[in-house]
Amino acid sequence: MAYETIDGSKYEKELLDLARKHTTGQGEEKLSKDEVADLFKSARDGTSVTEIEKNTLAYIRQTFTFTDAAARDFDDAFSKL
Repeated sequence: MAYETIDGSKYEKELLDLARKHTTGQGEEKLSKDEVADLFKSARDGTSVTEIEKNTLAYIRQTFTFTDAAARDFDDAFSKL
């Protein structure tokens, strides 16, 4: 597993790259419901969601822009981790 350090904190590079991919390009500035589902699917790729994956998801929630529906889905899914 690869990591990326941002402001002294370690995050999972795969999740960050996925969020960046989904928000890059014309008309792609917000994460959608389907893209939020992709993020959580990626985070759940192992037997459990690790603390680094949880921290990465929290960073993504604070840093990236979401549609209203995607924000609700994200918050609901994150509360169940």
